[in-house]
Parts: sequence; C-alpha cells; structure tokens
Amino acid sequence: MQRRRVVVTGLGAVTGLGLSFEDTWQGLIHGRSAARRITYFDVTDYRTQFAAQVADYSPDEVFGAEAKKLDPFTQYALMAAQDCRQDGRLDLDALDLDRCGCIMGTGIGGIVTIEAHHVTMLERGPRRASPHFIPKMMPNAMSGQISIRFGLRGTNFATSSACASAGHALGMALRTIQYGEADLVFSGGSEAPISTQAVAAFGAMKALSTRNEDPQAASRPFDKDRDGFVMGEGACVLLLEERQHALDRGARIYAEFLGYGASADAFHITQPKEDAAGPSRAMELTLRDAGLRPEDIDYINAHGTSTHYNDIVETRAIHRVFGPHAHQLAVSSSKSMLGHLLGGSAAVEAAASVRSISDSIVHPTLNHIEPGEGCDLDYVPGEARAMPVRAAVSNSLGFGGHNVSLLFGRHQA
Repeated sequence: MQRRRVVVTGLGAVTGLGLSFEDTWQGLIHGRSAARRITYFDVTDYRTQFAAQVADYSPDEVFGAEAKKLDPFTQYALMAAQDCRQDGRLDLDALDLDRCGCIMGTGIGGIVTIEAHHVTMLERGPRRASPHFIPKMMPNAMSGQISIRFGLRGTNFATSSACASAGHALGMALRTIQYGEADLVFSGGSEAPISTQAVAAFGAMKALSTRNEDPQAASRPFDKDRDGFVMGEGACVLLLEERQHALDRGARIYAEFLGYGASADAFHITQPKEDAAGPSRAMELTLRDAGLRPEDIDYINAHGTSTHYNDIVETRAIHRVFGPHAHQLAVSSSKSMLGHLLGGSAAVEAAASVRSISDSIVHPTLNHIEPGEGCDLDYVPGEARAMPVRAAVSNSLGFGGHNVSLLFGRHQA
C-alpha cells in the first residue's frame, strides 16, 4: 500500500514567550529568553529558583467554571489546540469528525493536581478527596479534553516517554494519516512541571542550572559554561492533514511531514550512552523514512538541553550521521529561550522547524558564547539567520533512553 502524504496546516502554542505560536515564534527569532524567578510558590530554599513560566493568563477568564476541573497541563493543551485550529482556519462543521483524531504527549501529566490533592488528603482526610482528581491528573486528560472540545471522534490517546513524548505522539499521528486511519490529527504535547516536587527533584539530580542571579543567561546549550537545563512549561499543537484533504479545503500548507525515526539507548535511565548510537539510529531512520540523504538537510533543531552529556552526545550523533556535511548544517536549540518543556518540548521544536522551512529563517541559540569541549558545530550563535531551508530534522532525547527524530521538508506539488 502506498503511504499517503502528510502536511502541516496549523500551529498553536502556549509558552513562556506568549499565548500563541506566533508570539512564541517571534520571541524565538528575536532571541528572547522566557526564564524568570518562579512565582508559583516560595523558592527561597530551592537550589534552582527560576524557570520559564507560561505567560500570565487567567484560567477563570479562559475556562470559566471548568477551570477547576482542568490541571494546568490540560489548560495549556486546550489553549494551544484552539490557537492551532484558528491558525489552520479549520471549519469543524465541514469535516468528517469520525476521521479526525488527537494524539498528544506528556512526560509528567497532572503533577500540580497530584501535589495539591495530596496536601488536602493529609490535612483533611480521605472524605475530602475530590471527584475531579482522577480526570484532572491522568496523562490522557489533554487528548480527551481536546477531542471533546472539538468533537473529534477518530483515534485519540496520549504518549509518555519523558522528553521524547511529543515526538512519539507526532510520529504516531504521521503513521495514522499515512496508513489511512484518519485524514486529520491534532498532535503535539503539553507539560506543567513547575511544581514544588518537580523543581526540588530535578534540582536534587543536579540537572537544573543554578544560575539564580541571571536566569536569562542560564540556558546555554553547547556552551562551555553550561551548568544544566532551565525548566519550562507550556504546550504546542500541530495540525496534520493528509495532503489532498488539505488541498481540497484550500488550507495553507507550511511544510510536509516526511519522516519519523525512533530508537532506544538500552543503556541507562537518565544518562545517554556516550557512543551516541541511539540518537544516531533515530536520525538515520528518519532520513530513510523520508527517502532523503544527509546532504538534503539544511537545519537541525537540536534537543540541546544545556546539560554536559546531552550536548556532547547529540553533537557526536550529528557527526556520525551527517559526516562532512555536519559542518554545513545550521543547528540551534529552542530550549535556550523557552526552557525545557519536557514532554511538550518535541512539539514546539517541531513547530519551530516547520516555520524555519516556511519562513526561510532559523532562530539562534541564545547564550552560546564559547563552544564547550566536543561541541564544534554551527549552533547559530547571536542572531537569527535568514537562509533557505529545504528540509529540517528535529531531535528529542528522553530519560529512559528514548530517541525521536522528526523530518519536515518544503511542500512540493
């Protein structure tokens, strides 16, 4: 069976740079950092006291009485999905909703709800348990709520593979459309991990930057002075469609979704294997899936966490896969400005890759001043770069040894 072609026709996001993908994109290409001191709780005693919080909004104004039934990660997902629908100029009444689905990824899910409910149980006992607790905290709440909001009756589920979660979700959405199970899928990821437990625990792992005196300089992927990642939060949703379906409704096509590759390190629960074999396989698989050569790629949106091992291993993987062409690639990290959205990161980075193709510009890697040892690629330091992008790879590497590479290219008639 010949696989159907899949295109991207809408982009939506809620991040620390704004409450739409357009705001987020403008922040990225202008090199703005979303990092700031955490305001959700008292961080006086925390090793790390800052994060890239979502831009201010009022849940009650956006969701009304429903707000109390939605964990922040689901609120973010619903807002991003609505932004995506508007950007895609999608008339739901004109669609066969039996053939429209939603596949979303999250690494942690409703941790804010879990923490708050645990306090209630300790202080007030089991009879004060909330009937909203389970449907608020479950990881699939976001995909279920999006399908309810839009009436999507096709395939609907959530993936969870740490920082690769949204990458797996997008890969599954691609396959779902390619193999004829749906014509249109909302897909991406969401995370709201800026909570007391998560910030303390990631800090205990010494995974977070402790540059408390200068948060906006803290995320510095591939730089010699990097000291850990900056936690971020938010959601991003891409509207994926079968190509003819998109053409028939007169949709604007940003790019074509050409390839998906996934692998496992089978090595360590948190540390990448230093030979870079796992992420190399993921990139090789996505190139093979797309039917492209290494020389056909112009840009890589790197996982680029600003941690010691990740940045070296990812650079090594790019060298393994692309050979001499590695030095011809532009490579940049969205996390240098957005922070690390954990399970949602792959989605916003895929969307940035799509806009790089459609707009012929790649955003910079903020705070990249002096390359770290083993980091010798063109990481687009300083400012955004206007350049034609024929095809782009977006990498996501997660705790557990999960590796995902997505490949997007210019839409060809």
